[in-house]
Amino acid sequence: MGMNLANWLTLLRLCLVPLVVLSIIQHWWQIAFLAFAVAGVSDAVDGYVARRFNQVSELGALLDPIADKALLVSIYVTLAIAGAIPAWLTILVVSRDMMIVGAVIVSWILGNPVEIRPIYVSKANTVAQIVFAGFMLFASAFTLNLQVLYWPLIAAVCVLTSASMVAYLVSWARHMTE
Repeated sequence: MGMNLANWLTLLRLCLVPLVVLSIIQHWWQIAFLAFAVAGVSDAVDGYVARRFNQVSELGALLDPIADKALLVSIYVTLAIAGAIPAWLTILVVSRDMMIVGAVIVSWILGNPVEIRPIYVSKANTVAQIVFAGFMLFASAFTLNLQVLYWPLIAAVCVLTSASMVAYLVSWARHMTE
């Protein structure tokens, strides 16, 4: 489980989380957007490096989704606290992730471990959440009034997060009753 370039890039993404949170709290929107953009690029580069240079590792497979979720959840929570997005949307986003983690833990405790693999609706959900977070940071960083996109993006995040939550819950329930 050694460290390689791909894993270091994932750790960089994790280290950017406090900077993004602090920047949002302080209303340093350009720094928040820049750090978010760097995190996005590092995510793409670490995936490419891992595949291209055979640096896929167990550590990377564990750290990568943790880094992604830490960044997204932190942004949603901080934006809600700052009043930039509705608290209910953040509660929905965080609840979905907690439900998935809880289901994995319960299945493990009950001796019937479930493997959570990304499904199409989950991938679409992640894209919508990233796009909305990036949109909010970009609009704030450059003081753009993009209100016309605000509610449609919130609706997309809401629908896809809910659909993903239901899909995982149904899959987990089937697994647990088999």
